[in-house]
Amino acid sequence: MVRKKILPLTRIHEPLEVEVEVNNGQVTDAWISSTLFRGFELMLENRDPRDTAIYSQRICGICSTAHAIAGTLALEEAYKVDPTPNGFLIRNLIVGADFLQNHLRQFYLLALPDYARGPDTAPFRPLLKGDYRIPGKLEKSMYENFWKATELSAKAHQMVAIWGAKAPHQQTIIPGGVTEKPDAEKINMFTSILRDIEKFVLEKYIPDVQTIAEYYPEYYEIGKGYGNLMSFGMFSLAKNKPRHFKPGYIENFSNQEVKEIDYQLIKEEVAKSWYKESTEARHPYEEKTIPDKGKAGAYSWIKTPQYQSKPFEGGPLARLWLNGIYHRGISVNDRNIARALELREIIKEMYIWLQEIHLSQPSFNKYELKSQGQGAGLVDSMRGQLGHWVKIEDGRTAHYQVITPSAWNFAPRDSQNRRGPVEEALIGTPVESLESLIEVGRVIRCFDPCFSCSVHIVEGERSLGKYLV
Repeated sequence: MVRKKILPLTRIHEPLEVEVEVNNGQVTDAWISSTLFRGFELMLENRDPRDTAIYSQRICGICSTAHAIAGTLALEEAYKVDPTPNGFLIRNLIVGADFLQNHLRQFYLLALPDYARGPDTAPFRPLLKGDYRIPGKLEKSMYENFWKATELSAKAHQMVAIWGAKAPHQQTIIPGGVTEKPDAEKINMFTSILRDIEKFVLEKYIPDVQTIAEYYPEYYEIGKGYGNLMSFGMFSLAKNKPRHFKPGYIENFSNQEVKEIDYQLIKEEVAKSWYKESTEARHPYEEKTIPDKGKAGAYSWIKTPQYQSKPFEGGPLARLWLNGIYHRGISVNDRNIARALELREIIKEMYIWLQEIHLSQPSFNKYELKSQGQGAGLVDSMRGQLGHWVKIEDGRTAHYQVITPSAWNFAPRDSQNRRGPVEEALIGTPVESLESLIEVGRVIRCFDPCFSCSVHIVEGERSLGKYLV
């Protein structure tokens, strides 16, 4: 038995430490830790609640619009206001464009180097030791697509800025809709870029992902995990109508009917997290966050979100599975393929949303501020289920909590010592080289981890220690 640690695991968003136990060439245990400690929830306390959709976007630059939507949904519930039809449509276009840039970057910039060798120059060298099976001609083609994907992901951010004023961290999403007025020029500019990206997704991205799966077929059997899938749904067109991707969950990789989520049963515990222990798991409305770096037995700044006291994974595979779009299986290859196919689905809907915009209609509804209230913004983002919970007292933010997709996916063990979803997915992963552990990286990156999202609390006046990375 050998224990190996990777610190940092690179080509993800922010630092990640992973420790694995390897027996007879297979991972038999795993521990994942986020070493980043930040400060957003506490920053929002005692501020004007309307600041939350702007401030919370700074949790992350790669999925910032998702935080804007979740924070705004929480305020809409507290202020009792709904968006206009144009407000719903333009929000969907902003978020859809952000999905385009995220998924393209995830595969080409972060995941592809685990399978195909890039040019013989930095940053593609030195090369991790591994089983690179893609023939040279195909590798060259994939890296031509690598550079094109980089260009198009930047253009997708231009699409965000058409309606959101800037990217990342758009500025137009507000309670009641968006501040940006639609016009023909914006629609034409947006549509033009969308066509370019659609062509690339259909002709390059999806075939490249399928090629990886063809040359690495055993990765259809690696990385299953618990098989518990959950989605909060996303892309609304009206308050009382179903979202395009519907919410729900299944357990144990079953083909059972998708179950409805009772959001009051979402709780977080901190048994293995560097926070002071509470007597029981708490709902985000009641949760407190008190750091405790010296806590015995803890190994991560990420908390442990659960539903009905069980771990759940989210992301493109969960959404497509729960909505009947993709049912091949749950594995590394399946997650990568689902992410590519999800873009095809989103692009198809984006054309419809563009056609449904009415230029003469308003893009937001006015609302009255309330001195007291609370609300929850529950929606899927790129990596899975995202929740923002706010309490308002005397017109200020009295309490704010965020549970991100990477907190769900990369949670540490719970009070019963059950592994988090990605820790569980690593079990059984074959390891050829203890020096590179490239197979471990493949499993982790198929979840598209974002550790700037998963930890977002800071204690202001105490040194938190130093880490060698």
